[in-house]
Amino acid sequence: MTDPLQPVRRVVTGHDPTGKAIVLYDSVDPYKIERKEIGTVSRALWMTESSPARMDGAADRAAAIRGIAPPATGTIFRIVDFPPITDEEAAKLDPHLMAHQVGEEGGPSKYRPPSHPFMHRTCSVDYAIVLSGEIDMQLDDTSVHLKAGDVVVQQGTNHAWINRSGAPCRIAFVLIGAQDPFA
Repeated sequence: MTDPLQPVRRVVTGHDPTGKAIVLYDSVDPYKIERKEIGTVSRALWMTESSPARMDGAADRAAAIRGIAPPATGTIFRIVDFPPITDEEAAKLDPHLMAHQVGEEGGPSKYRPPSHPFMHRTCSVDYAIVLSGEIDMQLDDTSVHLKAGDVVVQQGTNHAWINRSGAPCRIAFVLIGAQDPFA
């Protein structure tokens, strides 16, 4: 996907050895991941590995992000740009495409078969804020249309983000590691 949306500027603050507040990082798109199979552009912005989170040191914690799901007791903050896709284009994709990218064995979850190639599930509570554009959130057997300004709290559910709007959609996500309610 060509990147039609503006780059994301990330400013990370911290402390110097005396405790004074400083800017640790100020850059554009520090860790940009393009998933060519589905056309998304994901920008990894920050990660924590535990709760309470550590705030010491100057390490760029976004550099350690691997995959989509957060650490079991941590968080991931990212912004994702979703290109438009037609139902005809989606029908040509592997029905387990996103499930395999998330690392799920056998499909989007151990509970339900996929209803769309973008269907996946993470063991996390996800806060999603639609920053621009429109998108459909497909669940197992229902779909919710979302627009800029809408907010979703997702609790480890099977879902797919499907942009049928004809224009890019940008969503900010905070994923928080959680306990599987069915484990």
